[in-house]
Amino acid sequence: MKDLIDNFIDYMSVERGLAENTLVAYRRDLEKYSKHLLDKKIVEVKQVQREHITDFIYFQKDAGLSTRSICRSLAAIKMFHRFLVREHLAPLDPTNLVETPKLWKRVPDVLSQEEIDAMIRATIGRKPQQIRDQAILELFYASGMRVSELSGLKVENINFDVGYVRCLGKGRKERVIPIGQRSRVAIKKYCESVRPKFLKTKLSSDLFLSRLGTKMTRQGIWKLIKHCAKKANIQKVIKPHTLRHTFATHLLQHGADLRSVQEMLGHSDISTTQIYTHVDCDRLKTVHKQFHPRG
Repeated sequence: MKDLIDNFIDYMSVERGLAENTLVAYRRDLEKYSKHLLDKKIVEVKQVQREHITDFIYFQKDAGLSTRSICRSLAAIKMFHRFLVREHLAPLDPTNLVETPKLWKRVPDVLSQEEIDAMIRATIGRKPQQIRDQAILELFYASGMRVSELSGLKVENINFDVGYVRCLGKGRKERVIPIGQRSRVAIKKYCESVRPKFLKTKLSSDLFLSRLGTKMTRQGIWKLIKHCAKKANIQKVIKPHTLRHTFATHLLQHGADLRSVQEMLGHSDISTTQIYTHVDCDRLKTVHKQFHPRG
């Protein structure tokens, strides 16, 4: 089974261009699935039946995995078996009749405009790291990129004259996102006064660098965001996608159309973007009080 998983991961990497993080997650899920089959004395893929897969789903549920984690695992298993059939490595796809567990669509946690402003103010200062951190936060909020996309930016991805950033997203799909004046000023200041100091004699096209002149990692950017949130005394739980959720929500609340937001976020399916169409309760209460006869 290990060789088949290796072949599948290679295919998803080369042919589908999936991100490294996604490939790591798929491999981890499939290795757990493979171990479960071996525990059940299933040693060849042609032996796998629908009930073996449903049994694995219940096994994960009993182990305390969330519905979201089980859905992700099942998605990897389904793609794996479809790959095997397409490559003539298995006669049938046993996942055909396996239903995906239903997920509640949760409204994502977002920050208010005041909280975003407080986080950005927490970076203001003359120190090189503060100038860099301000540029990162301004661009993050201005573009709604994923943390991994932000980490992967190159200097040439920023167009200061026109005001946009070219971003390489999931499946290696490129998209262009407009950025405002504030983020452009912050990035330009960082590029001119700080980046050369971090770089010293090194050569690199990576946009955001650490003090050692190496590329800022996803983990480094994530640590920076949590630090700024703590410094701004924000009590909400901050997650890697919080600024991305906030970007989309604020755009829609100020009148942006759903299709434009979908394009800027890089969602292939508009139903993924529709979760941001929620309206905060305070604004609903204000509208109700203002316009309802019994308000």
